[in-house]
Amino acid sequence: MPIPLFNSIASWLLKKRYHQIELFLKYPGEVQEEVLFQLLGIAEDTKIGRKHEFNSITSYKTFSERIPIVSYEEIEPLIERTRRGEQNIFWPTNIKWFAKSSGTTNAKSKFIPVSAEALEDCHYKSGKDLLCLYLNNNENSQLFTGKSLRLGGSKELYEDNGTFFGDLSAILIDNMPFWAELSSTPSSKVSLMGEWETKMSAIIQESIHENVTSLAGVPSWMLVLLNNVLEETGNKNLFEVWENLEVYFHGGVSFNPYLEQYNNLLPGKSFNYYEIYNASEGFFAIQDRNNADDLLLMLDYGIFYEFIPMEVYGLPDQKVLPLWEVEVNKNYAIIITTNSGLWRYKIGDTIRFTSTNPYRIKITGRTKHHINVFGEELIIENAEEALKNSCQKTGAEIIDYTAAPVFMSRNEKGTHEWIIEFRKAPEEIQYFTEVLDNALKSLNSDYEAKRYNSMTLEMPKVHIARKNLFYDWLNSKGKLGGQHKIPRLSNERVYVDELLEMNS
Repeated sequence: MPIPLFNSIASWLLKKRYHQIELFLKYPGEVQEEVLFQLLGIAEDTKIGRKHEFNSITSYKTFSERIPIVSYEEIEPLIERTRRGEQNIFWPTNIKWFAKSSGTTNAKSKFIPVSAEALEDCHYKSGKDLLCLYLNNNENSQLFTGKSLRLGGSKELYEDNGTFFGDLSAILIDNMPFWAELSSTPSSKVSLMGEWETKMSAIIQESIHENVTSLAGVPSWMLVLLNNVLEETGNKNLFEVWENLEVYFHGGVSFNPYLEQYNNLLPGKSFNYYEIYNASEGFFAIQDRNNADDLLLMLDYGIFYEFIPMEVYGLPDQKVLPLWEVEVNKNYAIIITTNSGLWRYKIGDTIRFTSTNPYRIKITGRTKHHINVFGEELIIENAEEALKNSCQKTGAEIIDYTAAPVFMSRNEKGTHEWIIEFRKAPEEIQYFTEVLDNALKSLNSDYEAKRYNSMTLEMPKVHIARKNLFYDWLNSKGKLGGQHKIPRLSNERVYVDELLEMNS
């Protein structure tokens, strides 16, 4: 099919979808209730459905009272039975795909079920919606005259007991519809290569001669790839490699620490950045406006959402809210019920609503990835914003970081210890530390209170990481590439102590 014709047809089809999106923008509560009862109806004859009598649930209230909220550890035995081939436990259609979760660097892996319905009605639908929303905001886009450079997971898919597991990105690429394959680079064969550094070279060789109009992938790993592209080609910026490049679709980690470095790679032109929010468990939200810093919660992907206010999260009397009861500017843990058979499942992420008409969110962190040893309630959103502020004031550029508490002892107060790998280090690390500390105080009143006169918390300690420290650390755990992430904040010192030892 000639590219101009393909471009016109694709644009027309995607814009048609926008009218369906307008439906859940206008009737969000009704759409979410419809999703819930569709899921209950579909799964009523599963083992879980019969146990909880799905066929007699007629209201959200009954649903919330009858079905418990669960963590992965609580449903792992059921998932393992399905991985061994037993079906119809929590979802009626056969589940043969399991996304090996890389949202944590813990040794223990999670295997998240991915149904055929989730592939089609959530993950691939979201890919089309991302393009739909982008085109709706950029009518003169020439996106489909070229290809999207995608950077997926570095693990191959492994067959196990008649089922398959691997990175979610690998599962998506392996099952990719023809329209996505036609418009993507590198080839699926290269995308699914297992060894990260060999794969990096292969991606560059396949992609530098293509007409790349968009980029898609996790910012930290995409940055490594793009810098290697410039090194390979000898060009000064990416527009000299791909002159028609117009947008980068990113997700997985906060973009704030990387924005300035991307602006250096993509200078001068009017270039768009679009954020997405997806995970092994599903695809949740898409940036729906140019230059926005929040995301539209997508309500018709076969996912029913609930939320727990973080101030009561984990308490015996924690309150769980449906979408129509949330408020703006409050921090919530997300609970999901999905078309892969996850029922009231804690995914471990926290978000804040910026709007309820329509429902737009910002990702604020993880329920476990925070520091709250001294009552300071430091979340990733605070850390990212403070680091961005510190870089702007000192001219520094950050590649990666992590932080953890230094616990109080008989003779010492507590503090936070940071390890930061800089692409461009500040001239004075002490000044950078002071700017970071002051930024955290301005962003977080609990942190500020604990730092008052250094009564509870002393000034943070900041270590400059040697070059490639985080890369080498991930490599030592076999976790290079794709969706693997550095744990940003932790209440424990396991990561920090390992990194400090490697940094010495």
